[in-house]
This record gives sequence, C-alpha cells and structure tokens, in this order.
Amino acid sequence: MAIERMFASMDIGATGLSAQRVRMEVIASNLANAETTRTPQGGPYRRRVVVLRSVPPKVGFRTVLRSSLVALRTTRPKHILPEWERRPTSGYGRGVEVASIAQDPSPFRRVYDPSHPDADEDGYVLMPNIRVLKEMVDMLAAQRAYEANAAVIQAEKEMAGRALEL
Repeated sequence: MAIERMFASMDIGATGLSAQRVRMEVIASNLANAETTRTPQGGPYRRRVVVLRSVPPKVGFRTVLRSSLVALRTTRPKHILPEWERRPTSGYGRGVEVASIAQDPSPFRRVYDPSHPDADEDGYVLMPNIRVLKEMVDMLAAQRAYEANAAVIQAEKEMAGRALEL
C-alpha cells in the first residue's frame, strides 16, 4: 500500500468535517434570520444553502499513463492480466468541499400584519423564505454527517495505532 493512500480515509473524513461544519453554520444563520424582514441590502433575508462537490482525485503521471494505454485482451483463460490492468484507473476520491454558498431563489412568504413597520399598502409583510422545520431537519442531517465523518477519523486513528503495535 502506498504511503499517500495510508491515511486517505482520514483526509476524506477531515474534508467531510469541514464541509458539514460550514453547512451547520449556514443553517444556524438561516434559523437566526427566520424573522428578519429588513436587511442592509433591502428586503427580507434570503435563505442560503451550501453547495457541496466531490474533490477530484489527484492525477499524476502514472494515472495518465495507465489511462492512455490500450487494454490487453486475453484470448485464453490462463492468460493473466497484469495487476495494474485489473485495478480501476480512475483514481481515488479525496472527499468533499464547499463549492459555493448560494441563495435560495424560492419566493418570500407573505404574511398579513398591517401593524408591522415593513407592511405594504395592503398590510402584507414579506418574510424570509425559511421554513424552520426544514432547517431543523437539515441541521440534524448535517450533524449526523459530521458525526459519521468524525467516526471515520477515529476508526482510522485506531487502525493506525494497531498497525504500529504489530
């Protein structure tokens, strides 16, 4: 096993921890602004969402070379392909990262409250496009994903410790 792949799961878990931490911070901001009708930009607060993407695998010389070679066709069952031909050549994933923090384009809620200072001439107030229940469910999902990534890192640490004992 190559040394760079030895701790790959720890790196992947760390990227997951970082991404889920950002996700929880954005959800907390959404919940804190669920009733904000006036922002410095004007208008109600607009819900934000975290967009994640997978980190592409490292592409080195060996990967490029393997992908450019023509596959060896075996004509007899006793012919054995070299080991590198049997393994996938697409590389290994390196986790996730935050691609962007986007604004949710869904429409604002209209609430009838003629006494509100931001009410229009018909008595309606534009409220943020945040559904508190959905945000709480998303927060729980982000928390569980964070815990899963922390468990991956802990398991990797334990395996590395056992390997050093051998």
